Amino acid sequence: MSSVRQVRVHGPGDVRVDEVPRPSPGPRDAVVRVAACGICGTDLSFIRLGGSRGPSDTPLCLGHEIAGVVEWVGSDVRTAKPGERVVVHPGNDELGRIGTGAPEGGLTPELLVREAARDGRLFRVPDGMPLDVAALAEPLAVGMQAVNRAEVAKGDKVAVFGCGPIGLFALATLLDRGITDTVAIDLNPRRRALALALGAQAVLDPAACDPFDELARLHGTAPFLYGPTPATNAFIEASGSAKVITDVLQRGRAGGRLSVVALHYAPVPTNFLLVMMKQFSIHGSMEYPQRFADAIELLARRDLSPIVTHRVPLARFDEALGVLQGAADCGKVLVTMGDER
Repeated sequence: MSSVRQVRVHGPGDVRVDEVPRPSPGPRDAVVRVAACGICGTDLSFIRLGGSRGPSDTPLCLGHEIAGVVEWVGSDVRTAKPGERVVVHPGNDELGRIGTGAPEGGLTPELLVREAARDGRLFRVPDGMPLDVAALAEPLAVGMQAVNRAEVAKGDKVAVFGCGPIGLFALATLLDRGITDTVAIDLNPRRRALALALGAQAVLDPAACDPFDELARLHGTAPFLYGPTPATNAFIEASGSAKVITDVLQRGRAGGRLSVVALHYAPVPTNFLLVMMKQFSIHGSMEYPQRFADAIELLARRDLSPIVTHRVPLARFDEALGVLQGAADCGKVLVTMGDER
């Protein structure tokens, strides 16, 4: 077969499963036969915006949550060998990117991994870990970084706003680190159930209660000039709601911390007088911990497979996309290639 299928964005709202030439790797490259690749809100953003198109008008490939089996390595590659099960690091500006503004993407059966000869590109999957679970490493790393940026320590009380996959992976990271005073807030009952199953101290429906009143009940209160606030030490913003940010700054404790990992495309009004008076810390969170393997090791310690609510074959990519676009009632959506070998 001289071609393979690849999900590509051709323009705003125009995403297709194309037939493209098979990879043509060089001596520093590898080819990975993909078993599973997750899709997420970042992919929806690329589709909505039309991707990142260069002067050649080349469509943008999608897919950056990737696990599979090494099929071929170039002569300079010592980091992996054919037959090994791996997670692919989707890269950065130094390594080169996969699936986020790049000529390659993981939503394909055969993925060209450029610069596989460099450390930090291919990570071995532990024996016994299914490859569809290993594909959770990238979004787990995103949730893990959100926790890192919140500077959470033992004994802290934490609220996670938004129980989509990233919020759930942040919650899993907190629990793995022994942070048990964790409250998860989401409008959707299925997602709240997932958070509770992971081990959240409590889950809240913001449509049925005032989350900050409930946080004060669960976490106690801390003094402030204008009256007591919840004693919650840190907040993870994974909902994408601007109101969450304004509410956290308005009603969070003095000395509190906010880690923003959700995508906020519009400006959010911010009361910097309160930020100053409370000496409140706001941290943006982007991508991954310095040590990407931390996510794979957490997957080996804890069963996070229940976060996967949908597995859809590449041939039905439109169905997977439809599930994600109606994302209020789903966890992680994986696209499978049907060949783990």
